[in-house]
Amino acid sequence: MARPLLFLDVDGPLIPFGAADYPLFPPLPGPADHPLLARLDPAHGARLAALPCELVWATTWFTDANDVIAPRLGLPPLPVVNDPAGSEIDSLHWKTRPLLTFAAGRPFAWADDEISPTDRTWVSTHHPGTALLHRVDPHTGLTDADFTTLTAWFAALAPSS
Repeated sequence: MARPLLFLDVDGPLIPFGAADYPLFPPLPGPADHPLLARLDPAHGARLAALPCELVWATTWFTDANDVIAPRLGLPPLPVVNDPAGSEIDSLHWKTRPLLTFAAGRPFAWADDEISPTDRTWVSTHHPGTALLHRVDPHTGLTDADFTTLTAWFAALAPSS
């Protein structure tokens, strides 16, 4: 049985847009031309990798996420949802349709700061599997509470012994 998926956005969840007092982390290897890369928490990589799922980039960074973000988090290259053809229609996020196509019925969680009620309704109507659309506060990025929510959701999917 295929593992569930976690579709992961970068801007907002991993690179928070928060207040000026947001903690900055030491420079890490890789290109440093993005002004907010110091906001990436390197501990997030291990926490994400520990989740019982397959990680997938769902971000406008597209394949650049593997070149710039993954190494800074200690993650291997990840699959990328790379289909902006599903652009926003009637407030449906451009990622929503491509995520469901990529998931192909598999259970998935989607961690993003731009999830709307329209996306939730569309997924519940069009996705035959279980899905968690988890909105991350873009001012704080992923927090302990977000990881607790994701961990509990993936644990609930696991068959009981």
